[in-house]
Amino acid sequence: MSSDRRRALLIVNGKARQGQRALDDIREEAAKAGVTLIRAECREREDIAEAIRDHADSVDMVIIGGGDGTLNAAAPALADTGLPLAILPMGTANDLARTLGIPLDLREAAKLAVSGPVRRIDLGEVNGVAFFNVASIGLSVELARELTREMKRRWGVFGYAVAAFRVARRMAPFRAEIRINGARHRVKSVQIGVGNGRHYGGGMTVQENAAPDDGQLDVYSIDLRGWWEWPLLYPDFRRGRHGHWKNVHAWYGQEVEITTRHRRPVNTDGDITTHTPARFRVRPGAVAVIAPPR
Repeated sequence: MSSDRRRALLIVNGKARQGQRALDDIREEAAKAGVTLIRAECREREDIAEAIRDHADSVDMVIIGGGDGTLNAAAPALADTGLPLAILPMGTANDLARTLGIPLDLREAAKLAVSGPVRRIDLGEVNGVAFFNVASIGLSVELARELTREMKRRWGVFGYAVAAFRVARRMAPFRAEIRINGARHRVKSVQIGVGNGRHYGGGMTVQENAAPDDGQLDVYSIDLRGWWEWPLLYPDFRRGRHGHWKNVHAWYGQEVEITTRHRRPVNTDGDITTHTPARFRVRPGAVAVIAPPR
């Protein structure tokens, strides 16, 4: 850029519950930091990546106010353009913000957005679809269908647990083959997760040592004998210690392939975007983010 004054592309849903407050906070903090904001109206998910690419040569960074689904929609364009991402957490779960240590308070997040350091994080990919947090097969797909907007509005982040218990009661196991690190593992599972970040599903932890910049994918498969085991397992999922259970299998690697007898949908960061057979890979350091140091 020719000017010393930084320019930021701002994408915020002004109609969202916290939309107007987020706009007020980021405008005030940007003025203090000498950052010029260029607002882009994005009515559809597809508009987000298009707006980033359209402004790639005229801005220095992208500030997005939204939840994990909104950030997921921006991921491919952020990787392609190299523009740093700053997050105003406005979703129900805000798992990527939690993973990166970004304040959930909008005013504090706005301060960080215009003055924080830049670090690089990995990006997961399944069948060409990018994800920040986790991609999964099984229970989480039904969870995405069960977790309505009204449930999120009523229960907030606790809606994830409510929906999970409902889904677990009717979830039937499926058979799959997981290929990773040159080995094949045949499993009977109710949920297979492939994590790139640390948190997902409203604060669940992929693995206790998982990090968004470790160059690895963390994989787990859950084989529950019945729905009654889920409440026992749930606390360890919150802490990422589920791998210690004998009916949870865990691996890690840079490339993973999952096949199932019947075609099954895959959930990426809360949205159903592709199907098995699923080929996963990690793209180390693919995205720049404005966040506290690791």
